[in-house]
Parts: sequence; C-alpha cells; structure tokens
Amino acid sequence: MQSSSSLAKQLFSMTWPMLFGILSIMSFQLVDSAFIGQLGVLPLAAQGFTAPIALIFIGLQVGLGIATTSLISRALGANDPLFAKQLGGLVVVLGAVGIFVVSLLVWFFRSAVLDLLSAPDSVAPIIDEYWSWWLLSTWMGAMIYFFYSICRSNGNTMLPGIIMVVTSLLNIALDPLFIFVFDMGIVGAAIATILAFTIGMLIIVPKSLSSHWLTFDFSSLDLMATLGKIGHIMGPAMVSQLLPPVSSVLATKLLAGFGTAAVAAWAVSSRFEFFAIVTVLALTMTLPPMVGRLYGAGKFAEIKQLIRIAVVYVLVFQTLVAVSVWFGASWLARLMSSDEYVIEIVTWHLMWLPISLGPLGICMMMVSASNALGKPYRALWMSALRLFAFFLPCLWIGGQIGGLWGLFIGATLGNIMAGAAAWRIYQSTFKQVCPLKSA
Repeated sequence: MQSSSSLAKQLFSMTWPMLFGILSIMSFQLVDSAFIGQLGVLPLAAQGFTAPIALIFIGLQVGLGIATTSLISRALGANDPLFAKQLGGLVVVLGAVGIFVVSLLVWFFRSAVLDLLSAPDSVAPIIDEYWSWWLLSTWMGAMIYFFYSICRSNGNTMLPGIIMVVTSLLNIALDPLFIFVFDMGIVGAAIATILAFTIGMLIIVPKSLSSHWLTFDFSSLDLMATLGKIGHIMGPAMVSQLLPPVSSVLATKLLAGFGTAAVAAWAVSSRFEFFAIVTVLALTMTLPPMVGRLYGAGKFAEIKQLIRIAVVYVLVFQTLVAVSVWFGASWLARLMSSDEYVIEIVTWHLMWLPISLGPLGICMMMVSASNALGKPYRALWMSALRLFAFFLPCLWIGGQIGGLWGLFIGATLGNIMAGAAAWRIYQSTFKQVCPLKSA
C-alpha cells in the first residue's frame, strides 16, 4: 500500500504539467479574443454566434475524453493492457468520425442554425467564410484532446502539458501574422489554430504510437459491449458539460435586472474566478486516471487517501486565495475596470465569491472522481444539484432579500452547500462501489 506522502508526490507530479497547460490555453484564448476584437463589430458578432455551437463540440469531446480516461485507467489498473490499447484506438476512431459528422451537419445546416440563434443577415457572409475553417480547427482540437486523454490515462501528463503550452504559444505567434499581416481577418485566427494543432499532432501521435498506448486491431474486442461502456459514461458527462452554459444564461437574466453594470461586473469577476480555481481544473484532469487505476487494481483504501489529500489541499489553497483576494479586492477591481460603479460591484464580488471556491473545487473534484469510479449518473446528479438546487436558487433568494449585494452572498452560500452535498454524495457512492473496503 502506498503511503500518503507517496500519493501526494504522484498527484503533484501529474498535476503541475496540466496546470501550466491550462494556463497557457487560457492565455491564448484571451489573446485570440483581443485580436479578433480589433477587427470590428461584425467579426466579434460572428465569434459570438459561434460560441453556442462550440459548446456542443466541447460537450462531445469532453464526454468522450472522460469516458476514455475512466475506462483506460481502470483497464490498466486491472492489468489488462490490451483492452486499454484497444480502447485508445477505438476512441480515436469514434472521435474522428463523430466530430467530423457533426461538423458536416453544422456546415450544411448553418443557415438554419443562424436563424435559430436570431443572427442578423449581415453576419451570414462572415460565417460562410469563417465556419469552414473554424470547423476544421474544431475537429483538429478535438483530435488532439482525445490524444491528451489517452496520455493522461496512461499516467503521462507531461507530454500533453508541454504540447498545450507549445500549441498555445504558436497560436499567439501566428494569430497576428494571419489576421493582420496576411489580411485574412477572422479566418486567419482559425488557420493559425489549425497550424498550431497540426504541429501538436505531429508530436503527440508518433509518441502515443511508439509508447503502444493504442492499437487499431479490434479483432478480439467485444465491440458492442465496449461501445455500451463508453456510452454509459459519455452520455451523462456530455449533459453535465452542457449544464453550466444553461445556468450561466439564467444567472445573466437575474443579473440583468440590476442593470448593465452588474452584468459587466459579473463577467469581469467570473473571468478572474476561472484563474483563481486553475489548480482545481488541473486536479480534475489528473485525479480521474489515478482513481481509475487504483480502482481497477482494487486499491480502495488508497483511493480514499488520495481524495482526502486533494480535498485538504484545495480547501487550504483556496482559503489562502480568498484571504489574499479579500485584502486586494479594491486594487484588483481597479485593474479590471475604470467605471466607478463597476469597480464597486467587482470589489464586493471579489470579497465574497472566493470564500466559496474551496467547496466549489470539492464539488468539481467529486464529479471527476465519480466518473472515474464508473458512476457517471452520480456525477451528473452532483453537477445538476450544484447549479439548479443550490447556486441559482440562492442567487435569486439573495437578490430578493439583499438586492445586488445579497445576490453575491447568495451565490457564495450556494457554492458552499453544493460542495457539502457533493462530498456526501461521493461518500455514499464510494461505499456503494467498495462496500467492504470503505467501511
């Protein structure tokens, strides 16, 4: 049995490459949006109407990626490397074909999609030019993501972490070249992304093949049963990915009642929150393969230790973040806006919401751990409760009682209750999956 210090070291060594990878992707997306913003209103609008479709692709690829990580890591833990390799090859084929088919449907029915989104006619010509390249970049992004999942499932987070950084830096370097120098506008942004992902694929695919992490020999594989296992995890995980955007729309509607300054302040503060929980995001990518492998090997006590280490770390780290942000809230707010009323709202937001990021992080990790244990519906239940039983109702009640300031306190309480509920559901799930070992 591994000691707590050994598990902690392993978790740290797997998490820090993902941390830098995620930060680099965040930075690229911010820079990419800034470059497109310089092109004018219509290209920005085109990007805005692209965002809801992008969420569908993200849901598909993340759902399949979660299934990949869960099944491959459990197969490796159960000492079945052939099944793990076959799963890797099957996921690549499924992902390539599935994302390609959805891309074709979006392209051929783009007019109907734009009508559904109430897009103005002035955006259509830009969409016609942009979406063919954007869809290709989306397909490439999904493919490289599937290889990231295969790497992580096999315990290698260094390779995907390095490639995330490399592709993000390439994107940042190529964006101005294609957008402005070659005068390709928003299409140039998509082409820059395609080139960056192509270089990333040229690195990760040969490495994955030479490491024997996947095979396309499915002769001994029960295809229908395996597809059923993938679908069992992928379906709920996809739905779980689509819940936050729905919640965001509803939260924005509540905020809109307090004026545009409130919406603007929330958008600015939420972007900061994303950076504040970056270590949690990294842990949600590294915990599942570790939990899955330990589960496959029947090492249930070590799973319990690992989860406890992650939870204690997140609570301590996010508390330190909350204290630091509390004292620097006003200064940070002035960095984000020049409008005095927006600064006041952002300051209040930053004083309250970070208090709840620890419990929020626990909820996110318990969702990931439940998927790794093969309980995707429990994970979906946690996500749904967090957003629709705690966060949104507390947001509304807080707004009714205390106005805009009460709304932020309500959101904080909602996150805290979501973390507590997720922890209880996970404990119940763990006892159900491992009744003897967890007693």
